[in-house]
Amino acid sequence: MKTDIEIAQAAEIQPITKIAEKIGLSFDDIELYGKYKAKIPLEVLEKFDEQTDGKLVLVTSINPTPAGEGKSTVTVGLADAFARQDKNVMVALREPSLGPVMGIKGGAAGGGFAQVLPMEDINLHFTGDIHAITTANNAISAFLDNSLHQGNLLNIDPRRIIWKRVLDLNDRALRHVTIGLGGPLNGVPREDGFDITVASEIMAVLCLATSISDLKERLARIVIAQNYDRKPVSVGDLGVQGAIAMLLKDALKPNLVQTIEGTPALIHGGPFANIAHGCNSVLATKTALKLADIVITEAGFGADLGGEKFLDIKTRQLGKQPDAVVVVATLRALKMHGGVDKKELTSENVEAVKKGFANLERHIKNMQSYGLPVIVAINQFASDTESEISTLKELTEALGVSVSLTQVFAKGGEGGLDLAEKLSAMLQAKPDFRYLYELNQPLSVKLDKVVTEIYGGSKVNLSPKAKRQMREIEENGWNNLPVCMAKTQYSFSDQANLLAAPEGFEVTVRELIPKIGAGFIVALLGDVMTMPGLPKNPAALKMDVTDDGKISGLF
Repeated sequence: MKTDIEIAQAAEIQPITKIAEKIGLSFDDIELYGKYKAKIPLEVLEKFDEQTDGKLVLVTSINPTPAGEGKSTVTVGLADAFARQDKNVMVALREPSLGPVMGIKGGAAGGGFAQVLPMEDINLHFTGDIHAITTANNAISAFLDNSLHQGNLLNIDPRRIIWKRVLDLNDRALRHVTIGLGGPLNGVPREDGFDITVASEIMAVLCLATSISDLKERLARIVIAQNYDRKPVSVGDLGVQGAIAMLLKDALKPNLVQTIEGTPALIHGGPFANIAHGCNSVLATKTALKLADIVITEAGFGADLGGEKFLDIKTRQLGKQPDAVVVVATLRALKMHGGVDKKELTSENVEAVKKGFANLERHIKNMQSYGLPVIVAINQFASDTESEISTLKELTEALGVSVSLTQVFAKGGEGGLDLAEKLSAMLQAKPDFRYLYELNQPLSVKLDKVVTEIYGGSKVNLSPKAKRQMREIEENGWNNLPVCMAKTQYSFSDQANLLAAPEGFEVTVRELIPKIGAGFIVALLGDVMTMPGLPKNPAALKMDVTDDGKISGLF
């Protein structure tokens, strides 16, 4: 079997102008980034503003395991399947981060014969959006430290600066740093640190902003520190929101690419779902909904993270809820949730499937609790046995939920035709959508609802620091914002080793971070890190480029 990059390099890629024509865009409606990539200017969206939105399908999954789930692969393959049925369909995905690409998780361009192209560009520098976010974030840091150096007219307390610098790589050595050393000419000494770029509030702002003016307003609201009176200091207080928006004006435009089968795809924004809200940009999804009859989008990691945040955070900005939800699972991953060691996953184990099904069942019921129709997509592997497949079908159908076996990795859109057919029928009904919580409820209630009703936990514990921060959030009038949970992706709990569907556990919120520009409060649970580290043998060790520029080893 060829590798992902070998399949991508062998694919016949069409000029992006031809892809644009498929969705009614002319040469003048796009900004070319070479032959195979383009940006869509924001004014183009205004041309289609009166058009009715298409149907929106959200693809999410069970809690990920090292066995893999293939959520992006199913998302792309499903769109190609609809295209094979002559449906006007588009994909809306996030941009990959260089951290996981060079580290361990991999990219976010799909896999096998269900990929978006040009795969190498998308997984590396793409159109420079993430680099622009890095620059914008660090420009705020520079202006902040300059304000301290130039007399501190904003009365900023250097001990209470919450804004960090960022880098789009996994670099644990930068989690805690000391800056400003070397004497008065080098600034004010203070503790600082780095997050990965995709965890930056700038990334969240970019993904939730709906226009340049909205972008500037959100940037101005970003809280960067407290002054000596314990009052918030914002980017607006620094007066640089216009300059930062200028750095982001091109990054705000959605990126148009294509799948291997030539289906139009918008890839824009890349927040992680375990430490941020994990969804592609509102602008990209809005654009796709105006240009296509069916839009397939995904949310990062499991439905307890990206799925919940898509529904409780993104839809409030998008102004539209999904018409259906696809929950992706693999039998291998379910067996791992059922207690099977990774080395034994290719052996038949029906009992482990039954035990691990508890994880899938909870995700199904969680998505149904929003009033949404759900279908399960089984990303099929060659090692899956008939007994395991039939057992999973019986368990799922007993919940009144349809199951579809997909083989999009090996067959592209052809392997997703059954899923597309079943979804077509589901999309005829109008969902009775409801949020998990109302925005006017106290932050403590929102935290409790996510933990008890989505995770299956029994109690939320607040660290002393989090208790103080909650009081400050209430005093500053930020209590009416949604909550963005930051926790391990591997478990419903805040402990990565609690697989399947644990119950009765308690979670600890160690810190509450106001992301006022983005418009949510981040709750850091357990020991989740906002700057990942590299593994002992990072993926970068297998990567190379030849003298003629051909890349190898990229998945």
